[in-house]
Amino acid sequence: MADKTFLNWPFFDDRHRNHAARLETWAETNLAGLDHGDTDQTCRDLVAALGQDDWLLPTATDPETGGALDVRTLCLSREILARHDGLADFAFAMQGLGTGAISLFGNDAQKREWLPKTRAGQAISAFALTEPQSGSDVANSTMTAVQDGDDYILNGEKTWISNGGIADIYTLFARTGEAPGAKGLSAFIVPASLPGFEIAERLHTIAPHPLALLRFTDVRIPKSALIGQPGEGFKIAMSVLDVFRSTVAAAALGFARRALDEALKRTRERQVMGAQLAELQMVQGHIAEMALDIDASALLVYRAAWTKDSGAPRVTREAAMAKLFATDQAQVVIDKAVQLFGGDGVRSGMVVERLYREIRALRIYEGASDVQKLIIARQTMGTQ
Repeated sequence: MADKTFLNWPFFDDRHRNHAARLETWAETNLAGLDHGDTDQTCRDLVAALGQDDWLLPTATDPETGGALDVRTLCLSREILARHDGLADFAFAMQGLGTGAISLFGNDAQKREWLPKTRAGQAISAFALTEPQSGSDVANSTMTAVQDGDDYILNGEKTWISNGGIADIYTLFARTGEAPGAKGLSAFIVPASLPGFEIAERLHTIAPHPLALLRFTDVRIPKSALIGQPGEGFKIAMSVLDVFRSTVAAAALGFARRALDEALKRTRERQVMGAQLAELQMVQGHIAEMALDIDASALLVYRAAWTKDSGAPRVTREAAMAKLFATDQAQVVIDKAVQLFGGDGVRSGMVVERLYREIRALRIYEGASDVQKLIIARQTMGTQ
């Protein structure tokens, strides 16, 4: 049983604790033994189930009442879902990331058209920022959106796009040319049904998720698809990541908690030389280090989330610290769990083996670990 005492920290209100308890019960009932055989269909089913039971409501603002995204609720949701099932966390997270730009910068018409659908699980969303030649270097994006009368025409490619191939709506960033580099990007809402849009390649990874290379050939979209103002794309993308980067750390925290739970169960059940594995002092040392890394990660995650929810316009430094530490240390925690399982730790189908594959991508997407170090350094030195 995962530790719940952190919910008593002053970062949380009763509504957060109630949300966590209800989601925990739902996850125990609905995610046990989930079949991952058809990744695309599983993700579609998860989005539908999460939406039907109202768990997707926190992923976007209510277009009728407005209000800000509650980052603590997002983080708690990701932590709980990741601890139970990685694809469930993925399905939840992408609904938020994919519509984050609409929640934060969209106009009323855009919010009314799309957010009720994504919050209900009736439309799947995606965030299309990365390009083949520009991963961490967003300012180097080359995809173009050329104005043509009352329309824009899109040409270019996006890659490593989560939900690529199953999404109904893409938040896409393209160069409109108002200025060089980062200042010349804009954000658009692009439905998947438009002529000229194609899934050029499905991408397969060690932990299967819907991923794709997208290609746009003379795709025509109306001016009404523009989110915010022309040239604000980089600001919009960074603002979205400022919110959702902390939630990546929360997902890593969920993976780490599950690894510790599995390790505790294993070491209590496993007999070595007539005694429980848990009685060995070296094993106890590993358990202590795992617990320490988890609590330290949780403090950083929920500090960042609380700071944002408390009204901070940006939490770039806090979110970068949370993502860097929580994802890196989750890798360490999971590796220790695999080691404590011995040969069974690398056996296909074991929980810790799945976690070992799941965690690796989190140290890359939404800002790789080395990029987070640069962000932290520049924030600390006052150069950015």
